[in-house]
Amino acid sequence: MPLSPSATRDLLTRLGHQPKRFLGQNFLVDGNIVRKSLELAGITAADTVVEVGPGLGTLTSALLEAGAEVWAVEKDRQLHAHLTETLVPAHPRLHLMEGDAMEEPLAGLPPEKSAAFKIVANLPYAISTPWMDAVLSGPLPVRMVLMLQQEAAQRYVAQPGTKLFGSISIFMQSAYVIEPGHRVGSGCFFPKPDIESVLLNLGRQPAPFVFPAATKALIRACFQQRRKQLGSILRDKVPAETLARWFARLEAAGHGPSSRAEQVPVALWREFMV
Repeated sequence: MPLSPSATRDLLTRLGHQPKRFLGQNFLVDGNIVRKSLELAGITAADTVVEVGPGLGTLTSALLEAGAEVWAVEKDRQLHAHLTETLVPAHPRLHLMEGDAMEEPLAGLPPEKSAAFKIVANLPYAISTPWMDAVLSGPLPVRMVLMLQQEAAQRYVAQPGTKLFGSISIFMQSAYVIEPGHRVGSGCFFPKPDIESVLLNLGRQPAPFVFPAATKALIRACFQQRRKQLGSILRDKVPAETLARWFARLEAAGHGPSSRAEQVPVALWREFMV
């Protein structure tokens, strides 16, 4: 079970650890949210799970108690040392590494374990979108249950024509079915964050679509110039024949070179291949 806010504060004091805002260190102190995370992920003893930012090990312990094999990456050296001392000796199925999740988005998960794994994590909010972009470039987990900043979650599910619709919306919705999120109050964390949080459940689609790196870079470029028309952005970046074919598809669907990136539906972006 998670520690209470006061017990969490006491433990951090004993460790001489001050929560680092730039690392998004808001520790989960609500057992119901931990149980909900495992329930949504359907965790069993047969599962291999990746966790990013285990912190004090609250979620990690619950995953291990459910029998899962856990691969976790912790950037904070002091918290990594604490987990190495308290959790690792008692749990041979815990593989803990010290490192940056942006460099190790799957916590060092070996290739032979990547065919069917899950991610369950209370994500550091500062890295949620770039980390997700990295995850979508490699072996795809069959399910992800993620604690996210509400705005990040909204970007994942945003629809064309809205301000939050962007490249990450396209990449996510092409690979995952995203179920409605569960709002999580600030009182479920210590210290309390200043932002709203959402527990999001994502299931891999039967035939997930993964964009090649070059295509992803061009799509990002289109959204970095949201006010410009696609024709003017892409004219010098994409071979004329390729661009003409895609614009023909756009025009058949009521769009065209004068459209802006946020107006084009996800399905049409999947046809934009370079």
